[in-house]
Amino acid sequence: MKTRAAVMTAPGKDWEITELDLAPPRAGEVLVRFTHAGLCYSDEHVRTGNMAPLPIIGGHEGSGIVEAVGEGVSRLAPGDHVAASFKPSCGHCRWCAGGRANLCDAAAYGPEGKLPDGTYRFTGPDGPIGANCALGTFAEHSVVSQDSLVRVDPDVPLSVVALVSCGVLTGWGAAVYAAEPRPGDTVIVVGAGGVGINAVQGARLAGAGDVVLVEPNEAKHALARDLGASHVCRDLAEAGALAARLNPGAGGADTTLVCTGETTAPIVRAAFEATGKGGTIVLAGMSEDVHDINVQLPGTQMVFAEKRLQGTIFGSCSPIRDVPRVLSLYRQGLIKLDELVSRTYTLDEINQGFADLRSGRNLRGVVAHRGAP
Repeated sequence: MKTRAAVMTAPGKDWEITELDLAPPRAGEVLVRFTHAGLCYSDEHVRTGNMAPLPIIGGHEGSGIVEAVGEGVSRLAPGDHVAASFKPSCGHCRWCAGGRANLCDAAAYGPEGKLPDGTYRFTGPDGPIGANCALGTFAEHSVVSQDSLVRVDPDVPLSVVALVSCGVLTGWGAAVYAAEPRPGDTVIVVGAGGVGINAVQGARLAGAGDVVLVEPNEAKHALARDLGASHVCRDLAEAGALAARLNPGAGGADTTLVCTGETTAPIVRAAFEATGKGGTIVLAGMSEDVHDINVQLPGTQMVFAEKRLQGTIFGSCSPIRDVPRVLSLYRQGLIKLDELVSRTYTLDEINQGFADLRSGRNLRGVVAHRGAP
């Protein structure tokens, strides 16, 4: 079959909308009609050429409806509503068996845009082409592994499901699982993008006392307060001084979550300084160059204060467990998701969507593919 998709062909270029050939699903694979795709900074990083080999079909955050399944597929059936998961979950590797499915071995080929068997299903004018995180939610149709999809209740709007598939879980989980705030803790969240704003929600839901958001864009402050931020600061130095006053016993935050779209060495150092004695710095945001040395800290001071540096991918979430969990929290009114979407775009407007993301006009943009409910 043929399908339309947004493709990044070379570093620094815009997304190109093109028609591609798509082969049918093989064993263990599923044909999905994607209805929605989230515009996430991780896809913006694809533009640099450091995240994935180019050309590649974009999109790792999305939702859709199963149209066909390959041989041996047991988890899903045609008609199922699904969330995409950029971290597959095979269910039997050491990481899945140990409750850490976000580190599943099945993700090995994802950065190259290949399916788990090391091959491609899309073909472009110049030959086979990969799909970001082996998903390619910027395509109207895609063939993906059943391990990369989570079935969801069809009563939940697919526009909401798309958010949960990456950004919401990454931020919420970073606060709930990686930071593990205790009741009454002082938490700093750096950045109010799609990850940071949900780290605020996660920290509040986990019982944090003061949740201090660092965000220079004042347009995001009111929503941040609505979603649980008790204080908002424009920079980390101000937030660190505030945390020291709020939490004098530790002399700073109990936890600082770095959720920036571009995580640099100065940001990490400032987060370290803002964190108090016995505290944890959680890195949930990435650098534009994924090989950049952006952690440069005074190790002896870390020893003296027993501070801890913790990385987290996908918020340390298990997709099969936590996608339904967060959607249940949404339906109970305990976490807000509809309010996160600043604007919905068509696939042909995707470059405007990323321009709005870069400029800070959007908290979260969503692409609604043709025929989306």
